Amino acid sequence: MKRFLQNGPHFSERLEAMQEKVLDWLKCGTAPRQLAFTLALGFAIGCIPLLGVTTAICALLAIVLRLNMPAIQAANWIAMPAQMVLLIPFLRLGQWLFRGQSISFNPKLLAAQIEAAPWHVLVQMSGLFGHALLAWLLMAGPALLLMTVLLTQLLHRVSRLAAVAAD
Repeated sequence: MKRFLQNGPHFSERLEAMQEKVLDWLKCGTAPRQLAFTLALGFAIGCIPLLGVTTAICALLAIVLRLNMPAIQAANWIAMPAQMVLLIPFLRLGQWLFRGQSISFNPKLLAAQIEAAPWHVLVQMSGLFGHALLAWLLMAGPALLLMTVLLTQLLHRVSRLAAVAAD
């Protein structure tokens, strides 16, 4: 608890910096709804159960959809811990949805399988991650909608408070 209290000012400073960044994005002509969608999309993409591809996907979507690049990448990077936490649940959900052959998540057993039959494990893992990606797609749509609605409301409030503070 003592360590948490010592880090308190650092957290509040980070929170203030984040708040200022959001206000800067709102001041540069980004509507709260568009910024909310951008942040929600970056977070949703950041949770894809495929490691190492989310930054490129977010960059491509920002260019194609003309979204705020720093905002989508910030949300993507914020989502990285969630991506790691959700990796196994998405793999399990994919296995359950497609009733595929089960694969062990035991590192020693997996290493032994890779050593014995690397090509077989690669094929098995690619199918498993494909199923996990489809499981993510099922969850990402509703999550994106919910995050966009909630963030839109929050950003409208922040925008109003900033306007009042500026007067």
